[in-house]
Amino acid sequence: MDTTRDDESATGTALHCALALHSAIETVTQAWERALAAHDLDALLACYAPDATVESPVVAHLEGGRGVRRGHDELRPFLAEVVARTPDIRHYHRDGFFTDGRRATWEYPRVTPDGEQMDFVEVMEIEDGLIQAHRVYWGWRGVDVLIHDGYHRE
Repeated sequence: MDTTRDDESATGTALHCALALHSAIETVTQAWERALAAHDLDALLACYAPDATVESPVVAHLEGGRGVRRGHDELRPFLAEVVARTPDIRHYHRDGFFTDGRRATWEYPRVTPDGEQMDFVEVMEIEDGLIQAHRVYWGWRGVDVLIHDGYHRE
């Protein structure tokens, strides 16, 4: 019995599945990032599952209360405020992401080749091509924008 061929086949299948998961997750994260950069509320909301959660300090900053919103009914007004108030220093420079096949994690570093941007670490749990849970961890530059009310609308 030649187990080498079976092992190679199993390894190839596992690699194919891992690449497919990575590609599916990349599709969602890129769609989310494009929608946010374009200030496209409907496209942004379409990236989230109907019962998705978002946790971020900007939730509490913009709407008061807890920093968590759950489901499209709570996400729509919050995301509408985000796209309407995004500060000029909010850019989208990043280098790839890490995934375990279900969760995507990446950093928007403060220092970029073109200068500074708001610094975040984004974590998204993705299932069936939609964001189920989204947590945003803010660096000092991003927090500084909140302190100085960079999300203020004229």
